[in-house]
Formats: sequence, structure tokens, C-alpha cells
Amino acid sequence: MSKGRKITILGAGNVGATTAYALAVQGIASEIVLIDIFKEKAIGEAADIVQGAPFLSPFKIYSGDYADAAGSDIVVFTLGKPRKPGMTRIDLVNTNVALFKEDVVPPIVKNAPDAIYVVVSNPVDILTYAVTKLSGFPTSRVIGSGTLLDTSRLRAILSERIGVCCSNIEAYVLGEHGDTSFIPWSLSSIFGVNAAEYIEHHAHEKSPTWREDVLTDVREAGGRVIKNKGATFFAIALSVCEICKNVLNDTNKILPVGQVLNGQYGVSGVCVSLPFAVGAKGISSGLLPKLAPEEESALHKSAEAIKPFFAGI
Repeated sequence: MSKGRKITILGAGNVGATTAYALAVQGIASEIVLIDIFKEKAIGEAADIVQGAPFLSPFKIYSGDYADAAGSDIVVFTLGKPRKPGMTRIDLVNTNVALFKEDVVPPIVKNAPDAIYVVVSNPVDILTYAVTKLSGFPTSRVIGSGTLLDTSRLRAILSERIGVCCSNIEAYVLGEHGDTSFIPWSLSSIFGVNAAEYIEHHAHEKSPTWREDVLTDVREAGGRVIKNKGATFFAIALSVCEICKNVLNDTNKILPVGQVLNGQYGVSGVCVSLPFAVGAKGISSGLLPKLAPEEESALHKSAEAIKPFFAGI
């Protein structure tokens, strides 16, 4: 069993438990700690996963308390009030910020002061900002899952619409993980061909509003899942695994994730997603690809829309 691959997951609900399962199946972590206020739930989830351990690469998983997070390489925040049908992510602000401020950030910083923190709890951009401020960590060490999930949804939607394998599609969602996210089509491509040009020339659907339709599909994808099954957890768990894998392997892979910005594209003091290099130090650098004027405007609009929610944190 490899050393130095310890991940603590705060919250053993649908997202936390599924993330633990996905980390184990992919062999990303050698040690996984599940921490939840409902300890029996964490014990049961850990036991359920460990009973499949003979089919997987060696790993250790158990329920613990904040003290058991000591020595973690990564701490994943999945706890908080869940999003219910009809709720927006922003509706969760006050409750979850108060929870993090009073009960979560102080004990995890005390026990895992050297870890990279990955924030998944919603509203993710606001809670990423809260964890950054409350922990006192450099912005590089607190990563929001941000629009990585939205990007995955975008590629899946485009793949289905145009009949091209997801792995051949380079397209991204940036900005807020929410209703003001945007797709920078100028940065998209399908095997070297601009994606917008490809779609307009080769797609079966010839709608003049296809760009708006795709963005709407991306923004509403999570809500449709929640309406049908009550929660989303499979795809977000895989997104978290992607972040953790790149931190532990120090790949510096560029991912669309959230960070508190400090002047990128003229935006400061808010957390939204941009393309950042993710590695052992967290976010080691960011790219500033040239955006079309309307795309840069969309980024500013996204930042301004959620900026009021950062006040008072």
C-alpha cells in the first residue's frame, strides 16, 4: 500500500460516500477517512466500501473524527445542507457558511494544517471563498470543484448532440458554478477544429440558437437529475477524483476549477472558475487565454452576480 496518499472526506452523505467509493475503485488513495456528524452513517459507508476491498488495489478506509485527519494530503469538503428540488445553490449560502465558520473550518485547520483543501459543498464558489478566508491559507491551497463538473456535462451534451467521442472534445465552462456560468467557444475545439465551426457545419441540428440551447442544457443538467432522483453524486464524485488524482500525482494538469481571484481578467476578491494548473501544491499557476470580448464580459457579469454573497464572510 503506497504511502502519502491520505484523503479525508468531510461529510458521508451521497457525495462524500460516492467520492470515497470512486477514490477506492480508481486506486487514487491509500487511506480514506470519512468524518460525519452522523457517525453511524460514516461507519456504515466505510464498512460497505471496505467489504469490496479484495477486488481493488490495497487501501484503508474508516470513519473518524477531526483528529483522524492528521497527516492528510487532501481534505475534501462535501458536508452541508443539501440542495433540494426547486432550490438554487445560492439559497444555501447562509446556512452552510455559518456551519463552516463555527463547526468545520477551525477543527480541520487545527488537525490538517498542511493539506490541500478541495471544496465541493454548495454553493461551491462562496464556500471556497469562505474556507480560504477562514483557514488563512494561501489561495493556491484551496481549490473549488467549480465548473469542472459543468465542463464534463458540456462535453457529454456535445458528444450526444454531434456524435463525437467525449475525449475528442475540448470545451469548457467558466465563471460561477451556477446560473451565470458561460462557455468560451473561442477556446473550444474538436480535434483541432474550432468546435463552434464544426457544429455549425456538421451537426444534424441547425438551430440558430444552438449555443444558447447548449448552455441552458448545461446549467439545467444538475436540476434535472435532482428532480428525477433527488440528488446528484456520481458525476461530481468523478470530478473530485480528477482533482485529487492530479494533486497527488503532481501533474499540474490544467482544469477549470475555482479559486479566489487576484486580478485575473481584472477580477479580484471573488471565487469563480478559470483554467488553473492543479498539482501537489494545489493551484500552482493559472492560464489567461485570450477571451473574445463577449466572453470576458460574461466573466465579469458572473463575478458581479455573486459578489454580494461574499460580503460579511
